[in-house]
Amino acid sequence: MQQSSSRLIELDFFRGLVLLVIVVDHIGGSILSRVTLHAYALCDAAEVFVFLGGFATATAYAALAERRNETIARSRFLRRSLEIYRAFLVTAGLMLLVSAVLSAFSIDGPNLATTDLDDLIDAPLAALRDIVLLRRQPYLASVLPMYAFFALFVPAILPLARSKPWLLLAGSIALWAGAPVIGTYLPAARDMHWDFNPFAWQLLFVLGVLARCQPVYQRVSTHRLGWLVSVFAFAVVALAAYYQLFLAHAPLAGSLKQNLSYLRAGNFLAIAWLVANLIQLGWAKKLARRLPWIGLIGRQGLLCFVAGAVISLVIDSVLYAATDGYLNYPLGLLADAAAVGALFAVALGVEPLKRFVGRFVAGRLGTSS
Repeated sequence: MQQSSSRLIELDFFRGLVLLVIVVDHIGGSILSRVTLHAYALCDAAEVFVFLGGFATATAYAALAERRNETIARSRFLRRSLEIYRAFLVTAGLMLLVSAVLSAFSIDGPNLATTDLDDLIDAPLAALRDIVLLRRQPYLASVLPMYAFFALFVPAILPLARSKPWLLLAGSIALWAGAPVIGTYLPAARDMHWDFNPFAWQLLFVLGVLARCQPVYQRVSTHRLGWLVSVFAFAVVALAAYYQLFLAHAPLAGSLKQNLSYLRAGNFLAIAWLVANLIQLGWAKKLARRLPWIGLIGRQGLLCFVAGAVISLVIDSVLYAATDGYLNYPLGLLADAAAVGALFAVALGVEPLKRFVGRFVAGRLGTSS
C-alpha cells in the first residue's frame, strides 16, 4: 500500500466499484449480481466497504493532521460522525418514503420497509423516536449507524494505530470475539435488531486503519517466506469459491454476517492480500485511470451510498413486480444498466450542483446588499 497522504486513485476506484456492487447486489433480479463477490466467496461487498472505510479514514486523518494539526483532525471526525448520523436519518426517511410511494402504486417489492411503515402509521411518535435513537434501522440505512460509531472513535483509534498497533489489534480482536454477547445490549425496538454489529465489524475497520498506518504488507511480502502467505491466501480463496459454487445449497446464516464470523473475515483477508499483490504490480492504478467514472463515484462515497440505497430499492421493487419475482435476463440487464447509470449520474451531478448553489447564494447575497 502506498504511504503518501495524497489522494489515492486506487482507493477511489475500489470504493466506487464497491458502491456499484452494493447497488446491484440489492436488486434481486440483477444479472450482474450473479458474478459479484458474494457468488464466489463467503463474504461480500460489505467487508470490502468497511475495510476501505478504515483505510480511507486513516488516509484523510493523516492528510488533515499534516496540513493543519491533530486537534483539527480529531474535531473533523467528530463532526463526520454527526454527518453520518444525519445521513442515516435521511436514508431511513427515504426508505420509508419510497416504500410508501411504491405501495401506493401497488408495487409490492420484497424489500420494502413495510413493517417500519406500518409501525410508523400506527404509532408515529414512537416509530420516529426509535429511528432517532437507532432502535429502528429501515432496510439499507442499517449500515450507517455502525459507521457513525467508527467515526466517533477515530480520534482514539488513529494515535494507537501509529504508536501502539499491536495493542490496538489485540483490543480489536478481543472486542470482536465478545461481540455476539455485547451486541445483545445494543438499543433495539421490539422484534428489531442491528443488521451489522459494530462491536464485531470494527475489526475490519481497524485492520483497514492499520493497513494504512503500518507497512504490514511491505514487511510480510518482502520477507523471504512472504510468498507462502500468498499461496495460503490463494488456497483459502479457492476453497471458499469451490464451496460457494459446488457445495452451498443455501445462503449462510444471517447471524454470521451480523457478527462478522471468522469464515467471512478470513475469506475477505485472503482476497485483500491477493488484491494487494495486484495493486503492487500496478494493475489497480491502470484500471483506475482507464475507468475514471468509477473513481468519481468513490469520491462521493456517502452521497452515493444514500442515493444507491434509493436506486436499488426502487429498481428492485419495479423489477420484481414486472417479472413476478422470476429471473429475466433482458429485464435484469436493463435494471443493472439503469442502476449503474443512475448512480453515475448522481456522482456526475454533485459538483455542477454545488457550483450552481454557490452562484445562486452569492447572487442572492449580492442582491440583498
